[in-house]
Amino acid sequence: MEIKEIDLHGLSHDDAVSITENYLLLESSNSKGNGFEIKIITGNSPKLSIRIIQEVLDKYQFKWYTLPYNSGAIIVSENFL
Repeated sequence: MEIKEIDLHGLSHDDAVSITENYLLLESSNSKGNGFEIKIITGNSPKLSIRIIQEVLDKYQFKWYTLPYNSGAIIVSENFL
């Protein structure tokens, strides 16, 4: 399964939240129960807190995890197979 990416570098909090919500909800709808994986790149900038994106993921009950070797990325994994 191909892992798609969203790069949120340089975006305002509002834009990052909006893009993340829209993209994930669209992917969730299009997956037709087959699941999907998306890498969300937030970077380590204090400008865009990874917690803001984690709150979005929790709001919609997406399964996610951070990579131990890359704290500036989140993997959203909705694999149903």
